[in-house]
Amino acid sequence: MELRHLRYFTAVVQWKGYREASRRLHVAQPAISQTVADLEDELGLKLFSRAKRVAQLTPEGEIFYREALRTLAQADLAIKTAKRAAKGEVGNLSIGFLGSATYAFLPELIRTFKAQYPGVQLTLQELTPLQQEAAFNKREIDIGFTRALTAEQGKVFSSRCLYRDPMMAVLPRSRQVKTKRVRISDLANERFVLFHRDGALGLFDTITGMCNDAGFSPRVENEPNMMQTVLSLVEAEEGVSIVPACVRNLRSDGVCFYRVQPDNVRVELIAAWKKEAPSVVLRAFLDLIDSNASQIRKKAELC
Repeated sequence: MELRHLRYFTAVVQWKGYREASRRLHVAQPAISQTVADLEDELGLKLFSRAKRVAQLTPEGEIFYREALRTLAQADLAIKTAKRAAKGEVGNLSIGFLGSATYAFLPELIRTFKAQYPGVQLTLQELTPLQQEAAFNKREIDIGFTRALTAEQGKVFSSRCLYRDPMMAVLPRSRQVKTKRVRISDLANERFVLFHRDGALGLFDTITGMCNDAGFSPRVENEPNMMQTVLSLVEAEEGVSIVPACVRNLRSDGVCFYRVQPDNVRVELIAAWKKEAPSVVLRAFLDLIDSNASQIRKKAELC
């Protein structure tokens, strides 16, 4: 049964006859008559009683008319929704993100996107780089704000670098260090608290590599799985740490952050997504990231 059949049938009822339905629809009256006749043949029912040359609904025609209106309304909604989806105005988008690395820009980015695309359902999940990779594999997220990709990951994911973060030493406030910079070599005899390697392998290896370049292997005694816990343990004088500068966004009054010497290492915060053709909604979100690229860098980077 075609929607055209239902539209012609309901028009005859709404406009109380074939002649007016023909005028309103700009369709020849014989075509409408034949279409309704074909519909009756398909259903095996008489929808109209044609006594006295007036098209009156039969009892079964009354019931069919009500259902036809519902069907047409649902079809019209489906068509409108599909057209909106084609424009990226409706749909779903799931985002994985690193908390401390995105606090400076992500809330405003999400607000802007929701204002432009109120019909899109957003889901946000705070996930480590390793957790994001697993979530991508399970199709639980569409885009992730994460650290730089490995060469192997680069075969599967597309990415855009949002900003490059310098590294900072984190010491308990009780140390009362009076300089603004800390030499990495001066930390050789310290105990270290580092974000766990399994959660962010690249970051962990970058930090230990910095220490190796300064002539020592860091004595890592704690590997928390939350960056906030790293700061809490440093505040409790359980060790010192080296972290990306974005970690300053986390609340911890009992620690101080210092630029490191040498200051030649940067860690990237990227947006990553599967290389397969992105959805219209994802493309719209990527366009928003592109149009706000300079503002994101300005808010996130440590000058």
